[in-house]
Amino acid sequence: MSGGELVDLLHRHGLRGRLGDGSPAPAQPPAVAPAAPSADHSLLGMSWSGRVALDVCALVCRGNRVLGEDHFVFFNNSRTPDGSVQAVSAAPPDKAAIRVAFDALPEAADRLVLVAAVDPEVNPDADLSGFTDARIRLLDSGTSELGHLEVSDGRRGETALVLGSFRRRPNGDWDFVVGGKGYPGGLEQLVQEYGIEVE
Repeated sequence: MSGGELVDLLHRHGLRGRLGDGSPAPAQPPAVAPAAPSADHSLLGMSWSGRVALDVCALVCRGNRVLGEDHFVFFNNSRTPDGSVQAVSAAPPDKAAIRVAFDALPEAADRLVLVAAVDPEVNPDADLSGFTDARIRLLDSGTSELGHLEVSDGRRGETALVLGSFRRRPNGDWDFVVGGKGYPGGLEQLVQEYGIEVE
């Protein structure tokens, strides 16, 4: 899609966006109380080809460091303390989904990183070579699809992958940046790079 279409898509999805000319999109309404589900939340539905079992996770970060272990949303921690990011049940065709209230994210956060990792308990010998045709669907709070973002395919020998990140710019705009960095050491290696200690 073109840059203009992406900015319009982000705006309709409840996010602010801009192109390189610096022209901002219209301001969004103020966030509701962060502990309650926001009427302005966005749903990120993730799908991919391949049969390998994957865990899709989110890290609320400042730069490349997670704000804290409780800001790492994964199978053992389904939501951040303020409820601004929460793993939710996915509806077909999605295989995983994360609900985000971008305006309710902590003020210190400037990045929401989305990652996928092979579930070692279900597929202990698998890698991400079969992780293809991956995408993130952008859904509004009524689960109407607004568009989608393509993400990188997985590679042989890798068991975790950064799908991409939403980054808050100094003026408050959010931009999506495609990821692609893979990790042979799985989710453990990936989260260590973001400052989470694994015992």
